[in-house]
Amino acid sequence: MPISRRRLITAATVGGALAALGMPTARAGERVLGAGDAEYQALAQRGYNRRFLARPAKIYVPTTAEEVRRAVAAAVAEDSAIAARSGGHCFDDFVDNARTRSIIDLGRLNTVHWDERQRAFSVDAGADIGTVYEALHRWGVTVPGGICRGVGMGGHVPGGGYGPLSRRFGLVADHLAGVEVVTVDADGAAKIVLATRDGPDHDLWWAHTGGGGGNVGVVTRFLLRSPDAEGTDPAHALPRPPAHLLNARLILPVATEDSFVRFLGNYLGFFERHSAPGNDFAGLYAPLMIRTTGTAAAELLILVDADSPDARTRFDEFVATVSEGVFPPPALLPVRRLSYRDTVDRTYYAKAESTFRVKVKAAYLRKAYSPAQLRIFYRYITDLAFLGESQLEFLPFGGAINAVAPDATATPARDSFMKMLIHAAWRSPADDDRYVRWAREMYREVHAETGGVPVPNEVYGGSYINYPDPDLADRTWNTSGLPWHAFYYGDNYPRLRRIKAQWDPGNTFAHQLSIGRPDW
Repeated sequence: MPISRRRLITAATVGGALAALGMPTARAGERVLGAGDAEYQALAQRGYNRRFLARPAKIYVPTTAEEVRRAVAAAVAEDSAIAARSGGHCFDDFVDNARTRSIIDLGRLNTVHWDERQRAFSVDAGADIGTVYEALHRWGVTVPGGICRGVGMGGHVPGGGYGPLSRRFGLVADHLAGVEVVTVDADGAAKIVLATRDGPDHDLWWAHTGGGGGNVGVVTRFLLRSPDAEGTDPAHALPRPPAHLLNARLILPVATEDSFVRFLGNYLGFFERHSAPGNDFAGLYAPLMIRTTGTAAAELLILVDADSPDARTRFDEFVATVSEGVFPPPALLPVRRLSYRDTVDRTYYAKAESTFRVKVKAAYLRKAYSPAQLRIFYRYITDLAFLGESQLEFLPFGGAINAVAPDATATPARDSFMKMLIHAAWRSPADDDRYVRWAREMYREVHAETGGVPVPNEVYGGSYINYPDPDLADRTWNTSGLPWHAFYYGDNYPRLRRIKAQWDPGNTFAHQLSIGRPDW
């Protein structure tokens, strides 16, 4: 919707009042929006999940790290609960909740450039993944980021960040050389800290390699450089993507229970066998989406590094393996060979505004689900009472991700081969309870043998903090006896708590699953 006016609250209108109270004031040009401003509503509702809506007293719209620092300082001085928003794709209410009184919207902090002093790419936290891919293309490099181009880097990277090239190049966090963060000390003073992989504030850097966003401060920018990069040439600072990729879609329009179990069992078994670092299929990424159509319709996007001379042979082997014994057989749509840039433009998911209400639940897999568990999925996904936009997703993991020690970064999941994601989606508020319970009960029944949750063991690897699920901190839905943080952080949690205590002693940055919250 076009914006008809831009009435901004600036230093001219609120500076005097803040100064009189001894509070930090905004400088000329800094933007602070209130409920009466034309842009306020659009920014307040920028979050992905329509189940949650914040009504903050103020929305800060900074364009520099210093403006972020001043926004944090002003919010702290007013004792106003803070949340930062990058791309707005948080699945739960970490930003959008009744407690949040000050939102720092990083959407205008979105540049990408080569930082000669740091010998790394400087990426603002408000830049979305698509912008980063396009900017890095100039130097012929990339990061193994997500397939959804509209996701903001501010939330993506601190959670670990993964995507179609992760089986070849690891997580985005594995290429994080530094992070610039606005923190708040014990006296309530806000300051800008640049923490690097090899610097004195190493722990603060480490907390942003999988410790999740919104825990110890507001990230303003990331420094991206691979740990094995040498020299000062930007073209050698990050991985070079494949020149070309093969891509196609394998469609299973109708599945009986038996064919569903066979197809999904073939698929999971393949990636379980090919999960080691450097395996022959590390250049293959094939996310599977099964929709609530009543027919268990499945769509498998297949992306294969085409630079290898046997790329098509491997492509065909994968298709044959997942299709074996499935009847009616899945249909392979035409195979295309595109440049990496065209693959990103045409195959990765475009930025789009969400109109859905969402509940997600996720798990890392170390071994494939059993046929009995797959039959549970089938029963829920074909329930005619839930036709619509919901999906069951499987996202390949492993490969180079598993070459990194679990304590080298804050991401402990370094021995899994797959992510499972239940993505319940609907539009009417009247359906909230019904769809949330559907997702919860499916998850609980599939993991019934381990307390309704994917307890880290020989079969499961816990869950992914960027797919947050507060149910893991609720004994109603987690009867395993393990606290929520065991699923997201494993043995890395004590270190994260120490870092939180050092860098956010007043717990300025908090949400439903923030570091240091009660176990239950």
